[in-house]
Amino acid sequence: MVWACLSLIAVGFAVSLPLTWLLVRLGHRLETFDSAGVPGQVKAPRRRIPNTGGVAIFWGIAAPIAVGITVLNIPWTPYTPTSSVDSTAGDLLAGWFPGLQEHLPGIRERRWDAVVLILSLGIVHAMGLIDDRRPQRALPKLLVMIGVTSGLAILTGSRLLTALDGPAGGPWLSYVITILWLIAIMNAMNFLDNMDGLSGGIGMIAASFFLAGTLVGSRPQWFIAACLALLIGSLAGFLVFNAPRPWSDRGASIFMGDGGSLVVGLLLGFLTVRTTFIEPADTPGSHPLSPWHGVFMPLVVLAIPLYDFATVLALRLRQGKNPWVGDLQHVSHRLVQRGLSRRGAVYVLWALTAATGCGAITLRSLEGWQAILVGVQTLVILGVLFGLEHASRRMVQDSSR
Repeated sequence: MVWACLSLIAVGFAVSLPLTWLLVRLGHRLETFDSAGVPGQVKAPRRRIPNTGGVAIFWGIAAPIAVGITVLNIPWTPYTPTSSVDSTAGDLLAGWFPGLQEHLPGIRERRWDAVVLILSLGIVHAMGLIDDRRPQRALPKLLVMIGVTSGLAILTGSRLLTALDGPAGGPWLSYVITILWLIAIMNAMNFLDNMDGLSGGIGMIAASFFLAGTLVGSRPQWFIAACLALLIGSLAGFLVFNAPRPWSDRGASIFMGDGGSLVVGLLLGFLTVRTTFIEPADTPGSHPLSPWHGVFMPLVVLAIPLYDFATVLALRLRQGKNPWVGDLQHVSHRLVQRGLSRRGAVYVLWALTAATGCGAITLRSLEGWQAILVGVQTLVILGVLFGLEHASRRMVQDSSR
């Protein structure tokens, strides 16, 4: 099953790559270029580059999930004199791939969760596409996000910190925290979509670490792993046309737009909620002490997107600006202002995401004091980034005197 899940990376790539290529060409013909933004928004100089790459990312994820769920549940009648519709195409495939049989009941149990997930991704994808063509104000978009994340969390029973049910008197607090988490990750990935390859690259790196986290341990989580593999593949196909190349100064030929960044953020957020980062103590192969710190893996993997999200909001609020109206104060822009090239800033942030991810992947198997060291390591990485920003700012100011 591990290889079956990993093969889905190639499936997502096979859907996304040619679709992205087609969108580049259609984009120039239909002029689906970036818009001017809402009043008050500060954007980089507009380039005649299509911003519809999110279409390829969405379908690279949604199409294989939809096909897989449909095929595995199609009624199948073997050709015998006493044939009856008592099996599915999934049972037929299990005959060819014996490792699949034991997981079919779990796949069937998840099919309605998959339908709700695809519908939720489709709604935010459509909202993003509309916003990419005709920019919408922040409040209507936020209301849609609240509605979609609330429906997704409640209909699939996906909740963070369920231990709060007892003292809080019910699941409502857990649902509120879950909805806030999903909205935060959606916006964090959307905020990062400000330089070639930045949001897509960080999304792919984060998904890779989450995929590794779902496959290690005694109870691999196949549905979540399959979704993450498709996300990695679809982003890889898109990045062929979007990522900066070290050997060339040629920029991106397509952007993901809100139609892609919101999809990536919602899927990453949802899958982290669904992932079980703590195994029961009686699980064979589990850590002898309850690894409570495993729940912090998403925070550590996504430390860089969350750092950018938090610092940008803080800067805008301190300046008396609307926190939801875009500008050029993101961490990537700040690094460029301190002397890095745009391509260099993207590579640095990719590397920092990989650095925090390497520590996060070990959390579920560490002793408490070791997990604290991983937390300290993550804070040091963010602290060094913050310190370099401010130290270089003073150097720039001094040199201008």
